[in-house]
Amino acid sequence: QVQLVESGGGWVQAGGSLRLSCAASGSIRSIDYMGWYRQAPGNQRELVAEIPSGGSTNYADSVKGRFTISRDNAKNTVYLLMDSLKPEDTAVYYCNARVLTLSSGSFWLNAWGPGTQVTVSS
Repeated sequence: QVQLVESGGGWVQAGGSLRLSCAASGSIRSIDYMGWYRQAPGNQRELVAEIPSGGSTNYADSVKGRFTISRDNAKNTVYLLMDSLKPEDTAVYYCNARVLTLSSGSFWLNAWGPGTQVTVSS
């Protein structure tokens, strides 16, 4: 199986920065997309940013120019640098990865982390 563990969430004042990390572990053969989603109370989970194993990144319009996603394939880790944070960025942030494992054959698993809280105060 695959485990995703996020870290780096917390509390910050508006205009500040936070860096989230997510490490994937387990019987991993290959990771395609890695990304970050978020869910605020009363809202649906939404894509924040995603990055394929090779190729261009994709960002939600609301975070373009403020957030930067990157990954270290050797460490199976994805990062999200969040600058110029706003109160509306407050949410639980979830790591997501599309993974092939030793036992999944050609079936790509969609793995999720437990989430990390980000709170931005005004």
